[in-house]
Amino acid sequence: MRIGAHVRQDEDPIGYGERLCADVVQMFLTDPQKWNRPQTHPRTEEIRDSPIDVVVHSSYVINVASLNNRLRIPSRNAVAQQARAAADIGAFGLVVHGGHVRDGEDVRDGIANWRKLFERQADKGGFPVPILIENTAGGDFAMARHFDAIDRLWQEVGDLGAGFCLDTCHAWAGGEDLVGVVERIKAITGRIDLVHLNNSRDDFGSARDRHANLTGGTIDPELLAEVVRTADAPVILETPEEGLAEDLTYLRNTIDG
Repeated sequence: MRIGAHVRQDEDPIGYGERLCADVVQMFLTDPQKWNRPQTHPRTEEIRDSPIDVVVHSSYVINVASLNNRLRIPSRNAVAQQARAAADIGAFGLVVHGGHVRDGEDVRDGIANWRKLFERQADKGGFPVPILIENTAGGDFAMARHFDAIDRLWQEVGDLGAGFCLDTCHAWAGGEDLVGVVERIKAITGRIDLVHLNNSRDDFGSARDRHANLTGGTIDPELLAEVVRTADAPVILETPEEGLAEDLTYLRNTIDG
């Protein structure tokens, strides 16, 4: 079982991971709030050669599902660019949020746009790393908030090599019970490639994406530990930095115990 965290120091991700005694780290390769093209990381060789596994989180501005050409087309390009950059550092995947369409638009069109992403890239030889679609916390027209929506999405992209990232805070805030969550999502996707293990500052079904430390939120920490025990996937903590080291210690002790 490989456990780690999202790094707060992207310029030295391996050093950050080593200080946390992490087995795996998650990082950005460009400003997550902008459309900047990723540049060659100055520590590429160190990252690639490290025993610490690396996964890349894509930019937050990406929305592959959008029906707006001015957002969807740059999003497709950004996913392709960031997947190539992730491959360059030896990452095992690129996490991409499920995205959404706007009020009044047909969710089925957003799902079709996800399928087109994979089909268009297949014509270019495919993505160099797996694209891990992450469930999201809010939005009535989201592609991956509720599990029935994920089911519809997976019917279109599951046969095209899509991977899945399960975020516990997002599921909880999105109104999905965490009891038996691993079995339920695997029944839909057949896989969990990565777990974002986060507690929530807000109540069940709040649709608010605000992470809390493992023992300091509204989710029973034992539920979080059970996700780790059953998911059989690498685990990334995205909890607040103050308390992150304690979160890692708590999780390791709980799982080992």
